[in-house]
Amino acid sequence: MQSLIQFTDSGIFCPKGDFYIDPWKGVKKALITHAHADHARFGSAYYLAHKQSAPIMKQRLGQDINLETTTYNQPIHMNGITVTFHPAGHIPGSSQIKLSYKGQRCVVSGDYKLEEDGISSPFEPVKCNEFVTESTFGLPIYQWQPQTTVFNEINSWWKQNKEEGKTSVLFAYALGKAQRLMAHLDTSIGKIYTHGAVENATEVLRENGLKLPETTLVTKDIPKKDFKGNIVIATPASIGSAWMKKFAPYSTGITSGWMMLRGTRRRKAADRGFVLSDHADWNGLLTAVKNTEAEKVYVTHGYSDVFSKYLNELGWDAQSVDSMYEGESLDTNL
Repeated sequence: MQSLIQFTDSGIFCPKGDFYIDPWKGVKKALITHAHADHARFGSAYYLAHKQSAPIMKQRLGQDINLETTTYNQPIHMNGITVTFHPAGHIPGSSQIKLSYKGQRCVVSGDYKLEEDGISSPFEPVKCNEFVTESTFGLPIYQWQPQTTVFNEINSWWKQNKEEGKTSVLFAYALGKAQRLMAHLDTSIGKIYTHGAVENATEVLRENGLKLPETTLVTKDIPKKDFKGNIVIATPASIGSAWMKKFAPYSTGITSGWMMLRGTRRRKAADRGFVLSDHADWNGLLTAVKNTEAEKVYVTHGYSDVFSKYLNELGWDAQSVDSMYEGESLDTNL
């Protein structure tokens, strides 16, 4: 069986369809799984993405990009290849892209998680012959607690900070993670303030139907005393910046799957680390692969060598492939 995709210097290429999926260089046709910056890059002549990804892509790549949108499970025919988008559960609009040709099916999953987050369309297993999976957290140590447990921890931390007269500053990706936090924060404790990048993404998502609690953009005109006892959602790039001074006294928290490693929290000098990721954990990755019933598995960014080796030991035909996707980083705002 000849593969429907190739891994090239420009990204994942479908020769029969003459298009790329999440290319990391400008190409003629780019199909995009989701709007994070490591998957939706500038420079392509044509883009196809889920309609929920469109406003963020236009905000980030330019209003004049040549962008066509689709919805989940809507067939699109490209040079004999039938393309359908399916929910990935990663962030709003995130998709797995299925390619079908003469009974052969390939799914490029992008980034995904299996736990429903309250803001994204829930992950949908898709049967296929070939499956491209991420492995950001492809080690057995990474096993997430239910998000209700994590949000109880975050809200308790915020409440305690308020009682101590501190501002709570929570670091998260501007797109996806920040809105997930908003949806689950206990606003009876106080107000939610936002960094500019967070507010920009939130405003676009609100305009396109996502229901979120009220937020207030942090500006220089807001008196310092107004932040006391409230919570600020900021980007990881804000950690240690001069922008933070206006919130003192404050307590900082980082939300990331990497917070399972205590050394990571110490390196970032955060007061608290909350283990919350928009990527699948070890068990989620294994479940996703199993449910595809794929004969061939390609493992991209993360612990790809380890995870592909483990899949081979379990009987899959799996291989690690190089990519330029970042997975979950504490050094970017995505």
